[in-house]
Amino acid sequence: MTDAMGDTGPGILRVQADRIRAQIIAILLAWGMLEDLAETTAEVMTETDLIGVDSHGISMLMLYERMRTAGQLQLQARPQVVRENACTALVDGGAGLGHPVGVMGMRLAVEKALAAGIGAVGVFNSHHFGAAGYYARLATERGLLAMITSSARTVVVVPTRGAVPVLGTNPIAFAAPAKRNRPFVLDIATSTVAANKVKVYGLNDKTLPEGWVADEAGRSVTDAAMAMDYLYRRPEGGLTPLGGTAEMGSHKGYGLGLMAQILGATLTGGSFSPLREGRRTRADEPDNVGHFFMAIDPRAFRPPGAFEEDMDAMIDVLHATPPADPERPVLVPGEPEDLARAERLRDGVPIPLTLDGHVREICARSGAAYVLQGE
Repeated sequence: MTDAMGDTGPGILRVQADRIRAQIIAILLAWGMLEDLAETTAEVMTETDLIGVDSHGISMLMLYERMRTAGQLQLQARPQVVRENACTALVDGGAGLGHPVGVMGMRLAVEKALAAGIGAVGVFNSHHFGAAGYYARLATERGLLAMITSSARTVVVVPTRGAVPVLGTNPIAFAAPAKRNRPFVLDIATSTVAANKVKVYGLNDKTLPEGWVADEAGRSVTDAAMAMDYLYRRPEGGLTPLGGTAEMGSHKGYGLGLMAQILGATLTGGSFSPLREGRRTRADEPDNVGHFFMAIDPRAFRPPGAFEEDMDAMIDVLHATPPADPERPVLVPGEPEDLARAERLRDGVPIPLTLDGHVREICARSGAAYVLQGE
């Protein structure tokens, strides 16, 4: 579930979604991305900002620019199906950004599930694809369940009992449709927090919560700038697995992270980041991130509508659960994002001035028009 922050206060702009979408498209086109691929990518990124996942929206342009400059991104590549049968497919992402191949992979899994009851699509040779929950929601729009996992480009998570990082944040998303209620949509990193959440805290000059990042001695790092140093510039320390410590169940997050790695990359031919880095001979080699998309038609197991009715009954019980704080009712995964989307469609997406400055600089370097704010 989202933990969007920085919605109010000094140094924050409110920007409408159409301007964010237009700005992302302008930059991607200036970089040479094909128009339809740029529109798909911008749609995924903008929707991600709208649902409050600030770490995976327009703020990702800074990383994408660095990857492009290094020669890792093939922005004109089109994803291609390289292996296929009635229920499964394997897709080559062409070393492009992961959003277009993510949409293609999920839609292909959906079509196979509608025809055969279940569909599974693997992707290799991809890059960062944004928030996994976006793709899960695509399946619920067609009345299907979905599960998505992905490997990650950066080694930042220290395994339980480990001293140095060897895993990425390796997300897992799961979604299921209901009839009266909003769909259940779970989207989590298998680390205590996603690395980009640390970046967002830094952009907003906020102190990190205890337990997100640990130093070389296992001590919590709460200064965002120092935490970024541990994540990206030092060989020791890093993010903790979901659970934080062994006493709090970090072995569960560690195991889930490996599950996401196995499905998203080992199964599909994607890379395991430590091995990739050890074998990398050129800075411009693609990351070969892997993704896994599975869709399930509930009608393959239940009479039409029965699953959705039971989902409604379950969600109704959860909503009726007495809250510990009367001001904070019990919600179901996916609802915080839905609430954030309604608020941000109305009031605009909060953009820190520091991020706005980075976007202006990217526009200047790429030759793209700056349109994030009216001038």
